[in-house]
Amino acid sequence: MKLQNRFKTILDAAVGGCRPTKEDCVYLLNLSCESLEAKVLMAAADTISRKRFNNHAILLGQIGVDIAPCPGNCKFCVFGEGHTTFEKSQLSIEEILLRAHDFTRQGDLYALFLMTMHEFDLGHFLSVVQSIRKEIPSHTQIVVNIGDFDIHQARQLRDAGVNGAYHVCRLHEGKDTSLNPKDREKTIAIIREAGMDFYYCCEPIGPEHTPAELAEQIFLGIKHGCFQHAAMRRVFIPGAPLSENGQITEQRLAQIVAVVALATLACVETKNIAVHEPNLLGLAAGANVIYAETGANPRDTEDDTSRNRGLNVCDCRKMLYEAGFTGLLRGDDTSIPLDLDYVQHACAF
Repeated sequence: MKLQNRFKTILDAAVGGCRPTKEDCVYLLNLSCESLEAKVLMAAADTISRKRFNNHAILLGQIGVDIAPCPGNCKFCVFGEGHTTFEKSQLSIEEILLRAHDFTRQGDLYALFLMTMHEFDLGHFLSVVQSIRKEIPSHTQIVVNIGDFDIHQARQLRDAGVNGAYHVCRLHEGKDTSLNPKDREKTIAIIREAGMDFYYCCEPIGPEHTPAELAEQIFLGIKHGCFQHAAMRRVFIPGAPLSENGQITEQRLAQIVAVVALATLACVETKNIAVHEPNLLGLAAGANVIYAETGANPRDTEDDTSRNRGLNVCDCRKMLYEAGFTGLLRGDDTSIPLDLDYVQHACAF
């Protein structure tokens, strides 16, 4: 069996540190998942990423702090106000702190994410951030996953102890959501202006999204200098408007992760690659980051995802070990050896 000449040219360049062009990425995303080229692509991206990131993995944790029928009305999200069955609820600060302590007990969490609906009470949220900052290890960063905000609010978040923000102008934004793509991208620019790390993702990927659309989405994160890039598939949710379009496989997701990993080679700001939701195929295709989750989750029909889809930190730690990573990077750029003894000790609690 022979590899396609164009594929070999792209891969040889990537091995030498030269990222594929957007047109090259469209070509790579058009490859059949079952092809020899797709398999070699994933293996090569894995090898390149492990060298790029010193075979270190990153463990992240996210707490969904509130639930409400959301005016963002995303057709892929369980909380969209046009189709949700959830009523408004909110975790108390005491409960949030309890979960934050659970995530950070071993001291190996790089960052704790706090997620809200698109609309949220900034004053209350800032008090939550300040309370958490006092309680968790200083080397564990705080990252927010919230609605759009302005530069004044960004600086308030930063002053309260926030290190970064996850924000995406998503696939078919404005069509599959009630949000304005220009507002989403404006907030991305504000995150960078405020000096916070910018976490990004090609998401939420469904079977209907074309390779050209995926490439555009991938390069938008690169354009803005994302600290983290990633790929996430849309999860089938009964009752959600886009569920009728189906769901891509983890194999296809891993192929997209591989393209993300190679496309970011020239982005000096990109320090890690994530795959959502956690899976070993993605971690063997260029990703080195996964998330543990508790509380609200836009991909889950349970009000607390830790009872259903969300993995806990122990499960994630084990998965990163099984994927062959040899160290866990912490939020202060120190690292912890990731070996069997460590996993057994950390997961015994």
